[in-house]
Amino acid sequence: MARDALLEGRNVTDMRTVASSEELTAYLKRAGATDGAVTPNPSLVVIDANLGTDAIKALKADPQTRRVPVIVLGDTDDAETVEAIYDAGANTYIVKPVTFLALVRLMKVFTAYWLETAVLPPGPAA
Repeated sequence: MARDALLEGRNVTDMRTVASSEELTAYLKRAGATDGAVTPNPSLVVIDANLGTDAIKALKADPQTRRVPVIVLGDTDDAETVEAIYDAGANTYIVKPVTFLALVRLMKVFTAYWLETAVLPPGPAA
């Protein structure tokens, strides 16, 4: 739903999606590769909280991706869950709205901040 909401706002120019933390890890291992495949380094990673904290920890432990902002979308504002997400290294935790329309509104604010306002760190040196 978040992907659809981002596309509904039409502010995203290049988005790649994966379905699991394993796919994310595999994608990131290929990122920046020069073997002819188009696998760009991400400038921002949005993760569903259901993927758990291992993916976040892996991103932050890897020198190639440690500075990439990680935004986590979750179902709860439970203090323990939020604390675990931030302890893993997430830069932002957002509770997903209940309705699709509210999610579209949130994604417009999200993209305005992260993709149009914030200065993201440069990618790793080639």
